[in-house]
Parts: sequence; C-alpha cells; structure tokens
Amino acid sequence: MHHLAGHPNVVSIKGAYEDAMAVHVVMELCAGGELFDRIIERGHYTERKAAQLTRTIVGVIESCHSLGVMHRDLKPENFLFVNESEDSPLKAIDFGLSVFFKPGDVLNDVIGSPYYVAPEVLRRRYGPEADVWSAGVIVYILLCGVPPFWAENEHDIFEEVFHGDLDFTSDPWPNISSSAKDLVRRMLVRDPKKRLTAHEVLCHPWVHDDGVAPDKPLDPAVLSCLKQFSAMNKIKKMALRVIAENVSEDEIAGLKELFKMIDTDNSGQITFEELKVGLRRFGANLTEAEIHSLLREADADNSGTIDCKEFIAATLHLNKAEKDHHLSAAFSYFDRDGSGYITKDELQQACNEFGMDDVHLEEMIREVDQDNDGSIDYSEFVAMMRKGNNELGKNGVQGEILGIGFREVLSVY
Repeated sequence: MHHLAGHPNVVSIKGAYEDAMAVHVVMELCAGGELFDRIIERGHYTERKAAQLTRTIVGVIESCHSLGVMHRDLKPENFLFVNESEDSPLKAIDFGLSVFFKPGDVLNDVIGSPYYVAPEVLRRRYGPEADVWSAGVIVYILLCGVPPFWAENEHDIFEEVFHGDLDFTSDPWPNISSSAKDLVRRMLVRDPKKRLTAHEVLCHPWVHDDGVAPDKPLDPAVLSCLKQFSAMNKIKKMALRVIAENVSEDEIAGLKELFKMIDTDNSGQITFEELKVGLRRFGANLTEAEIHSLLREADADNSGTIDCKEFIAATLHLNKAEKDHHLSAAFSYFDRDGSGYITKDELQQACNEFGMDDVHLEEMIREVDQDNDGSIDYSEFVAMMRKGNNELGKNGVQGEILGIGFREVLSVY
C-alpha cells in the first residue's frame, strides 16, 4: 500500500500499528458506497458512464502493473467512492491478495472470486494479464447487469470460465455499441498472450474521454439486473460474520485435536510428508503437486510447514460455515420472532445493526426466496449458504485445493 501511495484512485494507508494481540491497519475512509450501489442509486446510466468507470478501473490496473503489483482480487465490491458527491473519486481497495511481480514471473496459487477469476489462474499458471480478465468481467456486468460466466455452483462457474461463450445476443446487447462489445471480447480472450494489456484497453476508442461510447441511457432492465446481482451476497456476508463471531472454544479445541492427529511426531508443525499421509488417511485423493499447493496456501509465515494456528485459520471457515448448528444459529440471528421465516422487517433490522445503508431488501430476499412467498425460510437460507459463491484464496476458502483437501479432513471431524 505504501508502494502505491499517491495514486488518486487507490485507497491510501495512514499507518499500521501492532499491539500484543493484533496488527491494526488504518486506511482512508471511503464513505460513498460500492460501485454498483452508486449506479443503482443514481438511476440514470449510459454507455458513456460505463466507459468512464472502465477508464478509472483499468487506469488503476495499469498503474499497479507499471509499479510491479498485481491486485489479484478485482471485483465491483473492491471499488468504493470516497464520499456521496456526484464527482466523488472511485478508489480500488483490498490489496490483501496483491503481490509484487517481475516481468516473466509465473504465479500458481489459486485465488480471487469465481465470477471474476481468469482461466489461467484456475490452471495455476498466470501473470498480470489475469487482472485485465477480471476487469473485463466487471465491464461486461456494467453493460448488461449480469456476469458473463454464471452457474449455481463453483464447479460449473469454472466450467463456464473455461469453455462458456460470451452472450452478445440477449437483451440488452443488441442495443449496445459494437465498440463496447469489441472491447469486452478482447479483454475476455482466454489466451492471456492475446488479451489486451491495461494500456491497450485505455487506448481503445470506446474508453477514451472523448471516445465513441454513446450517451443514451442503457435499458432500464440493466439496472434491475444490477440490483439483483449486487444484493446476491449481502445476506450471506452478514450470516458469515454472525457465524465467525460465535465460534466456540470447544470447536477450536476440536480442530486442535485434528491437528495433533496429522502432526504425528508432535513437533507442533505439520510437514509435507505428514500432510500427505494425513490427507490420504482421511481419503483425500490429491496429487503431490496439489498437496504442495495446499501446504503453501496454509503456510502464512512461509516456514515450509503448517503450525496449529495456521491449520485452524485454514480450516475454521470451511468447518463453521457448513455445520448445521452454525447455520441454525445464524438463521436465528435474522429470525428475531422465531417464526421460522426471515421477513423484510427482520432483514432491515439486521442491515441496520451491520451498518448497511441503502440496501435493496426486496432484491436480497428475491435472490434467496425460492417459493416466492416474500420471506426466507430455513431451507432457503441453507441453500444460499451452501451455494458455490465462496471466495478463493486467503480471504475465503484458502484456494481451490485447500478447499478440496481440508474438506476431506474435516469430514472426520
């Protein structure tokens, strides 16, 4: 963050302070809300506005790449407005998965978010071109309100990322300029060597400040789709925060016992060989390369082994989010009157407690409400929580391999 200091569209770091318990990172306040929420709130939205936003987003990428930084987690939630004003700066945030890179470096850890992750990241061989792919996905959503590669679970989303065709025939695409479609196609080329660089995107005629993007309003249906897409994960994010705050010492004790079972020499560190033997004992059928990848993802201090704290950090999310009693407790947090249904009023109350303003409650409920009765019952809530929309990498499920391997281990626990 200090390395990127001074860029007008990158959140600034004010300082970092350490006490006995934690490291505290003080960041610039961005109180103007998320990118999509602002678009929805304003209502009037044109291709030219989408082009302007694209110029800002890709401008950040170009600056990062020129300074040898890859963001690796570009998505709409990671762009915030500084304040409520119409001309507020838009800033990129959350550099927690970012890395320094040199020209020619090849990275292999699987991180990011399923809708936005580039195919070469899933193949574990990628460079800075992956950021341009993620930006291409954002541009596609800016223009039509839905992601280009969509499915009900992670596996099927990845299949779409690998093999799915871009849809430029459904509404509103027939009314979108050919220049916009040309840019999206060239940002979402699966071969990273043939994909536009960030600089080439900024040189595209659609993106230019005085470029060819038309100023006529986009179809109102785009805003409606954007509302639903923006609302999709908000309930889940709140629920995961509720669960995280209510994990008991008993459950951590259970994970410590699991650690001891794998740490056969009682050294306090799980080595590669111990992890390999432990995973196979628990039925995880992973190759040595995949086990190395798992070890690397969980090994936060790069010691070459996994200590107990690293093991708990890597497995706790997987364990807590899918256990029935955690889901039941999270559901009860929302269902204040114990009726068995989360109503609009109860959801509003929870949003208020989490400081979530200007949320679109109807869309939040509609995304989860399978029987269309206007509320969320327990089965609908569980289906939402188990749907494959977790993040990959250290901010979420510790990467695809980590998810596969440790889920097998946790099945015993």
